[in-house]
Amino acid sequence: MAEDAHILVVDDDARLRALLSRYLGEHGFRVTTAANAAEARARLRSLSPDLLVLDVMMPGETGLDLTTALRAEQAGELPVLLLTARGAPEDRIAGFEAGADDYLGKPFEPLELVLRIKALLRRAAPPALVPNAAPVALGALVFDCARGELRGPAGPVRLTGGEAALLAAFARQPNDVLSRETIAAALGTDEAGERAIDVQVTRLRRKIEPDPREPRFLHTVRGRGYVLKPGS
Repeated sequence: MAEDAHILVVDDDARLRALLSRYLGEHGFRVTTAANAAEARARLRSLSPDLLVLDVMMPGETGLDLTTALRAEQAGELPVLLLTARGAPEDRIAGFEAGADDYLGKPFEPLELVLRIKALLRRAAPPALVPNAAPVALGALVFDCARGELRGPAGPVRLTGGEAALLAAFARQPNDVLSRETIAAALGTDEAGERAIDVQVTRLRRKIEPDPREPRFLHTVRGRGYVLKPGS
């Protein structure tokens, strides 16, 4: 259940760390805090949190830098929610491009943070089994719709919670065009603008396409959205 999940909060503002720790604790979460990226890395070496709440504008290694590094390291599946006072569309895009799963601008209502955390944890949880759901072949890769797992000749392909949710949405409706609104609903978040959805799709293409610049499976349908066309 989301309410007993372990949340790692990383922010250089001691007052905000204390407030978030108390508020999230009141909502049933277990909370660990860190003041900067170095402390966060130390926590991650000894703990296995279920979700990372990460401030963007920190001295030294920024939240964007840390997110990018985590996505390239072993913690690739860890859901990341970025917090920042910079809420312009281009800032949100930068967060998604770094690999974040969600983005919340400061100031924010604490309850909204809780709801976004719960949505991310639902997305990251193993999907419920779908009776008679057939695997979807993507060249040498196979996506198990029932388990939400992508496998290739070398074994499992690591997907973030958002990537798995997005691929599952396409796999449930192969050859059907999904609008950006449908994609946003599949990700369990509000639509963050066309460019933000495009970034999410680009991230998924890097995992499933032999050449993401020339998609074989996940195609753009101009003016309508995207369509997954499975095959060899």
